[in-house]
Formats: sequence, structure tokens, C-alpha cells
Amino acid sequence: MEIILKYFPELSETQKAQFAALYDLYADWNSKINVISRKDITNLYEHHVLHSLGIAKVIRFKDGTEVMDLGTGGGFPGIPLAILFPETQFHLVDSIGKKVKVATEIAQSIGLKNVTTRHCRAEEEKRQFDFVVSRAVMPLPDLLKIVRKNIKKEQRNAFPNGLFCLKGGELGHEIMPVKHKAAVYDLKDYFKEEYFATKKVVYVTING
Repeated sequence: MEIILKYFPELSETQKAQFAALYDLYADWNSKINVISRKDITNLYEHHVLHSLGIAKVIRFKDGTEVMDLGTGGGFPGIPLAILFPETQFHLVDSIGKKVKVATEIAQSIGLKNVTTRHCRAEEEKRQFDFVVSRAVMPLPDLLKIVRKNIKKEQRNAFPNGLFCLKGGELGHEIMPVKHKAAVYDLKDYFKEEYFATKKVVYVTING
């Protein structure tokens, strides 16, 4: 948990308590439903929570912003971002029902009022949002095809509406088709841990 405070020292007492509660909740759920690799649960805060918050180093969502987390799994990046931005609405979507159940239960356990969840395939979700966030669920061009329908026209944030995606490794080939609309942010510029050496946030404007 200290690693979160190291990079986000301005948290309220409520936010600190919510982040602190995540470890026991995920450890408990993970023993029943595997949402995080068993050997990786001890790295929850660095590999999952802080990684999710990498998006917050690129954009600070304005109050009232609506965000869909596509392929949320057990709630990443949606739940850490929902803790950090309590006035932003997050809609967590995944095609695997038991993972959605974990995300739903954890959001309720820590008292998040700004999270909704849905068990469905991405193609089935027709609602519109300011942004979609995702953690490496599929290649970027495929993801963009699916989420284009979900992005609102009207703007309210400093960034034009679009997609924020957490990715790793060499992305040149993947980004090529959307290069003129994309920006890549290296997480190693924000977080000093070795884990983030090759991790990136990719932003693609969709209705800018």
C-alpha cells in the first residue's frame, strides 16, 4: 500500500482506507475465483493497482466524466481509478461472469458509489461514454473497432474523447494504423519500479 501513497500522496482518509482494503479482498476472492495469477497476488499493489493508476498520471478526469472499463477482469483498471476519481462514473464490463462478480463484490465492499458492472461481450454494450479504458485485452485496431460506437461526441475533458489503454512492450506495429491519432506515454517516466520499464499508456482520440 505504501507504493500507492508514494505516487499519490494527496489521498483522502476514505481513499486510503479503500486502497488498503483491496489486498485482503482480492486475496480472499482470488482463492475462490482466479482473477489474478496466484503467484502475483503479493504484487497486487505494484502490478495491478499502481499499474491501473498509470492512466491517472496522463489524464485527470473531470467531475461528471463517464468511463467504461472494457475487459475489466477482476476490476482493473476500473476499481483503482474509481477510488482515485470518486466524482467520475465507471462502468466495468467483462464477458466472463465470475470475474464481473468479483469486481462487483469488491466495489460494494469498499463502498464505491461510482461503479456499475455488466456481464456482456463488448459488442453488446451500446451505452456511450467520454472514455474507454482497458488493460491489454486485445490488439489496438480490434479494440478501436469495437469501442468506436461507445464514445460520446460532446467533450468535457482536456483530452478529446477516446481510448486509454495499458500496454507493454514494443507497440510500433500495433499503433501504425492509428498513429496520427495516438500518443504513447512511458510509465517509467512516472513510476521508478523495474516492473514499469516497458509499460505504457496508449491514448487514441476517437471523436476529437
